[in-house]
Amino acid sequence: MATDRIELAAITGAHGVAGEVRLKLFGEGIEALRLHDSFNDGALTPLKIRSDGKGGAIARFAGVSNRTEAERLRGTVLTVPRAALLPLEEGEYYHADLIGLAVETDAGEPVGEVIAVENFGATDVVEIRREPPPAKGPKTFMVPMTKEAVLSWDTARMVIAAPFAE
Repeated sequence: MATDRIELAAITGAHGVAGEVRLKLFGEGIEALRLHDSFNDGALTPLKIRSDGKGGAIARFAGVSNRTEAERLRGTVLTVPRAALLPLEEGEYYHADLIGLAVETDAGEPVGEVIAVENFGATDVVEIRREPPPAKGPKTFMVPMTKEAVLSWDTARMVIAAPFAE
């Protein structure tokens, strides 16, 4: 499900009193953010981006000079045009390209749809909504983006190993 706008991070709140904000990163770290001169079609121009030491980042944007202005940005998602991104290497993907994919097992059984991509430290994990939803039990499940679990994906579907769908 390719989209023209790619989400790189989200502002989670103010940091300090001088207008800095905390960022939740959706990509490969602060280096991916530093490649861009602006976000959200030029609405946000980064002056400084640094690691927060916890897997996120701290940023200062032009025109944001105090905590109140920084707090107003809470919930803002930082986006760039797809054309501004570096080309992908073999086996790489943008989270936006996985969300919305139909999921089936390697036996050809439909499972559901990718609804989110998370990373809890070791590797990316896709969250899949079961379709149809079961009457009892979990309506979603997670699968690690490893070669053993996710066998392939393209622009239309993701194929997972059957044991991971149980």
